[in-house]
Amino acid sequence: MTDLTDKTENGTGTADDEGVGTTASATLTGPIPLFRTTVRPEWIDYNGHMSEAFYVLVFGHATDAMMIETGLGPRYREQTGRSLYTVEAHVRYLREVAEGAELTLRTRVLGAGAKKVRFAHEMFVGEAGDGAEPVATTELLGIHVDQQAGRAVALPDEVRERYASLVEDPPSWAGRAIAL
Repeated sequence: MTDLTDKTENGTGTADDEGVGTTASATLTGPIPLFRTTVRPEWIDYNGHMSEAFYVLVFGHATDAMMIETGLGPRYREQTGRSLYTVEAHVRYLREVAEGAELTLRTRVLGAGAKKVRFAHEMFVGEAGDGAEPVATTELLGIHVDQQAGRAVALPDEVRERYASLVEDPPSWAGRAIAL
């Protein structure tokens, strides 16, 4: 695992990457533990637990970590003007998370196409080992976008192949809709 532990004071930090098309960890298989952080006091809401906005912030950092690991990190964006945009998300809040909790996120790639990537993050308090129960999950659809043109474009071949090599069967909770 690349060290993508959030070391910033405000919880907005991410790690650097190796540049265009780099696949930093060619031996990764899913689910991939990519990001760790600690729940900060300012993330706690009036109910005494982590506010839903900060679950999404932490999931966003896990997406950044996934992008770095697959060659779409900051240097790629700077060199190409292209990035992965999240166009759909479904979050499940399963358990309360307290201030000071150590969070570990695990990422799964659920599908990959020419321009799209479907992936999921699972958030755990403590380690994300076998048998651990997530405190929250999110399923996302990302589209590879040329930022100047403002439209979807094909992923670089090596990045698309990297995502395709990581695809695994979706967990039972993925693909569900909200219902009463």
